[in-house]
This record gives sequence, structure tokens and C-alpha cells, in this order.
Amino acid sequence: MHTDVLALSVSDDGIGGAAPEAGTGLAGLADRVTVADGRLRISSPQGGPTLMHVELPCR
Repeated sequence: MHTDVLALSVSDDGIGGAAPEAGTGLAGLADRVTVADGRLRISSPQGGPTLMHVELPCR
């Protein structure tokens, strides 16, 4: 376990298809995570679910 990283996972039971380039607000979230030297992973296949995992360094 890394104590210097905040990890957050979020999932839903929706229909999937979330994409940063689709103008859903995910691009802005990805930009904010990048500025904080973090990582963002999104999985959202058609039919769902959407899974998002964020890791942010704690300083």
C-alpha cells in the first residue's frame, strides 16, 4: 500500500459509452488530474458499466 497516493474508484450501472472527446466533462476532469501529476483511467464499454480510477499524489 502506498501512503503517498490517493486512489479513488467510481463505477455506475449506466449504459456506458462515456468518452472525454464526447464533451461529457471528462476532458476537464482529465486535465485537472494531469495538472496534479495524477493518473486517470476510464473504462466505459457500450452496455456499461462505466469505471473510473483516479490516482493523485499526496504531498
